Amino acid sequence: MSPSSAGGSSPALAIASDPVADAERARGLRQMRLVALGLLLAAAVVFVLTLHSEPASFLGFVHTGAEASMIGAMADWFAVTALFRHPLGLPIPHTAIIPKRKDMLARSLQDFMGENFLREEIIRERVLTAKVTARVARWLMVPANARRAVDEAAGVLTSGLHRLRDESVSELVQEAVLPRLREEPISPIAGSLLAEVVADKAHYGLVDLGLGEAYRWLSLNRKTFGQILQERAPTWVPQMVNDFVINRAHVEALRWVADIRDDPEHHARLALDDLLTQLSSDLLHDEETMERAERLKLRVLDHPQLLETALSLWRAFRSALVAALAEPDGPLRTRARQEVLRAATQVTQDEALRDRLDRYLADLAVFVVERYGQELTDVISSTINRWDGHETARRVELFVGRDLQFIRINGTIVGGLVGLVIHAVAVLVG
Repeated sequence: MSPSSAGGSSPALAIASDPVADAERARGLRQMRLVALGLLLAAAVVFVLTLHSEPASFLGFVHTGAEASMIGAMADWFAVTALFRHPLGLPIPHTAIIPKRKDMLARSLQDFMGENFLREEIIRERVLTAKVTARVARWLMVPANARRAVDEAAGVLTSGLHRLRDESVSELVQEAVLPRLREEPISPIAGSLLAEVVADKAHYGLVDLGLGEAYRWLSLNRKTFGQILQERAPTWVPQMVNDFVINRAHVEALRWVADIRDDPEHHARLALDDLLTQLSSDLLHDEETMERAERLKLRVLDHPQLLETALSLWRAFRSALVAALAEPDGPLRTRARQEVLRAATQVTQDEALRDRLDRYLADLAVFVVERYGQELTDVISSTINRWDGHETARRVELFVGRDLQFIRINGTIVGGLVGLVIHAVAVLVG
C-alpha cells in the first residue's frame, strides 16, 4: 500500500497505460539490460582469465581495467536499481526512492512546473508568438469551417436551453432578480434612460410606428369607429345628425393622424417631447414623482401574476430560439455564418485589430494562470499522491529505464578506463 492510500484519505488511482506501447518499452528495457549485463559478464571473464598476470605486464593492465569495469558496472547498477526498488531485495537505506518518496518528488515536480512554466512572461510570450487570432481567422474564412463553427455553437446553445429547467429560471427570478429590483431605486435608472432616449430621439421610430398603425386602423375600421361614437351620442339627437358628425369626426381624425405622421415638427410631436423631457427630469429630481415611481414598481413586483408572466415570456423566447437554431439553413444560422465570415475577413485584413485581440488573449491567459495556476499544478501532486508507489516505480522505469541502462554501460567503460589510468600511475610511481 502506498503512503497516500494508507491514511484512507482518497482511494488509489489507476495509472493510465497503453498495453501495446508498454510492451514495446518493456522489450527495449530488457534489451538494454542484457547489453549492460553482457558488458559486466565480459569484464568478469577477462578479470578471471588474467587473474595471475604480472601488474606491470600488458595482461596486468587488462586485469586491472576489467576489475575497475566490474566495480563501475556494479556501482551504477546499484544506483539505477535503487531508484525503483531495493537492490537484491535488501532494505538498504536510501533505496527504492521512487516508491518511498513519490509524494515528495510530486511536490518538487509541481513546484518546478509552477516556477518555470506558469510564469507571466512565458505565458504572454507564448500566446503572442502563437498568433492565435490570425490562425482562427484564417480557419473561419473557409465557408465550410464557418458553417461548422456555427453548427457546433448552435448545438451547444440548444442543448443548454433544453437543460435549463423552468424551475431553475423561476428560482433565479425569485431569489436573485426580484430582490435586486426591490432594493434598486427605479427612478434614477428610468429617468436617465428616458433622458437619453429623448436626447437621441430614439423614441421617434416608436412614435412613427404607432401613428402608422393608428392611421391604418382608422382607414380599415370606419364602421367600428362609428359604432364607438354612436354608443356615446345622445339618444335625442336625430340619426342623420349623428351620421354627419361621425363621418366628419372620422375624416378629421384621419387627417389629424396623417398630419402628425407626415410632419416631424408637428406641435403634437413637440408636445410629446416636452412631456417626456419633463417626466425624465421629475424622475431624477422630483421627490413626489420618485415616490410614485417606487410605489408603482413595488405594485408590479408584488403582483402574483408577474412570475408566471415572466416564465411565459421565457418559454416563448426559448421555443422561438430553439426552433430558429434547429434550421440548418434558416435565417438565424445563415446570418450567424455571414457575421462569422465578415469578422474573420476583418481580422485577417486589420493587423492592428489582430494585435489587440492577441494582447487580450494574452491578458486572459495570464489572468487564468495567476488565478488558477496553483490549482493547475496541484493536479500533478494530487494525482501522483493517489498512485500506488510500486506501480509508479514500474511505470517510470518502463519510460526511462532503457535510457538509464546507458549509465550502467558508461559506468563499465569509464570505470575500466579510469582503472587503467590509476594502474598506470601506480606502476610508474612504484
